[in-house]
Amino acid sequence: MSFPSRIVMPATAKKGQAIEIKTIVQHPMETGYRRDHRGVVIPRDIIKTVSVTYGGAEVFTVEATQGIAANPYFAFHLQANETGDVVFTWTDEKGDVKKETRKLTVK
Repeated sequence: MSFPSRIVMPATAKKGQAIEIKTIVQHPMETGYRRDHRGVVIPRDIIKTVSVTYGGAEVFTVEATQGIAANPYFAFHLQANETGDVVFTWTDEKGDVKKETRKLTVK
């Protein structure tokens, strides 16, 4: 299963500059506590981890719980030191993985 995402970050930055990265992923984040219109429990389905690497090193990670709303949004800052890939990985409880890569060019 793939869950659509949106990533907002600059494509270029000056060496040493702090840049803001924002990401949102469309995911129901079902807690397992709600019931459908027939009274049947909707199975738990949440994103378990969000991980971001830059140049191969982890720079941001979240261990999510059912307390996070549907379509979770995350924002963080990153210091641009070298040109490299920023890789975003979302893993849900079912083991589905979504991975996206953005190139950051440092001048």
